[in-house]
Amino acid sequence: MKKIIFSLSLLILFSGVIFAQKDTTAVDSFKFSIVKQNKITSVKNQASSGTCWSFSGLGFFEAELLRMGKPEVDLSEMFVVHHSYSDKATQYVRMYGNANFGAGGAFYDVLYVLKNYGIVPESTMTGLNYGEEKHKHGELDALTDAYVKVIVKNPNKKLSTVWKTGFDGILNAYLGSLPTEFAVDGKKFTPQSYQQSLGLNLDDYVSLTSFTHHPFYTKFAIEIPDNWRNDASYNLPLNELMQVFDNAIHKGYCIAWASDVSEKGFSRKGIAVNPEIKVENLPGTDQAKWLNISQKEMEEKIYKQNSPQPEIKVTQEIRQAGFDNYQTTDDHGMVIYGTAKDLNGTKYYLVKNSWGTDSKFKGIWYASESFVMDKTIDILVHKEAIPKEILKKLGIK
Repeated sequence: MKKIIFSLSLLILFSGVIFAQKDTTAVDSFKFSIVKQNKITSVKNQASSGTCWSFSGLGFFEAELLRMGKPEVDLSEMFVVHHSYSDKATQYVRMYGNANFGAGGAFYDVLYVLKNYGIVPESTMTGLNYGEEKHKHGELDALTDAYVKVIVKNPNKKLSTVWKTGFDGILNAYLGSLPTEFAVDGKKFTPQSYQQSLGLNLDDYVSLTSFTHHPFYTKFAIEIPDNWRNDASYNLPLNELMQVFDNAIHKGYCIAWASDVSEKGFSRKGIAVNPEIKVENLPGTDQAKWLNISQKEMEEKIYKQNSPQPEIKVTQEIRQAGFDNYQTTDDHGMVIYGTAKDLNGTKYYLVKNSWGTDSKFKGIWYASESFVMDKTIDILVHKEAIPKEILKKLGIK
């Protein structure tokens, strides 16, 4: 998840948690009724950084704490980024440069950092040590990339004992040094003791996906560059993966959602749809207006529509083909926290993004069921959000 850089105009922010003031919201001729929404913390802004995986992963765990009845917290994304970048540099050098290196990451990176390094509040480590008010990682990304490439070239014919100290020095300069001790409400913590104080059982979280190039009900590491730690996800048939989505939301759980947002149907207006580009399915009785234009012109007209259009009926085969052909790629991480319906009764999922609140729906997206079925890479959920019969098939207790 690395490309990243609708908003319920009737939603209000109260104590960082989003609640609906009314049950319908409209944008252009789209109109939605909220069916179910779970508590989330406020929308954050990753700005000009490829760190959506950290924002969405921590946003998911912040929502988990709210679900558990815990006080609202704002956790430091850049603490997770710092540790992950450092670990990634070590792997890259050990692999002679034959490994992925860059700003991207996966939900497992967040889980790994929480388990192995702990976490700190946002107020303890904002990661803004370089003269910017918002995250802007172009220079940082370029410097770290150049640094590890020089180390791999091994110009001294032997790696120095301080190459890693130099790399971490770059991270310290831009993101700040990693805190070892800090205070919250007058009580002292280390990152590990603070993580433990939150009360999360990190062994309860499960990654799920749905692809046919591996057997169902087994685990495999999804073959995407940003899964650089090679974390394994449980593989489910598509219909059962969607059962997990709906069961989770119904039972009050949020979902960390990795998806492809490079699609034309993922609009900056806060809507993500999956239109079917077939003349016979397009609205209007005068099909000549569609038949007499090019495919490009047709797509431009469809994707500029400000109302619901016929969408692809997604199958397991369609989903697999998109992944195999590089049409579905791992672009972005977000948090799904509820469901809604448009005037036609089409189901949409409520999505918390990390692009700030300067958008139609103040940082919230509506993603159609067709889009979610087609473009989901993987999800992270609490195991109790998974239907019992599916847990049994996966052998999860």
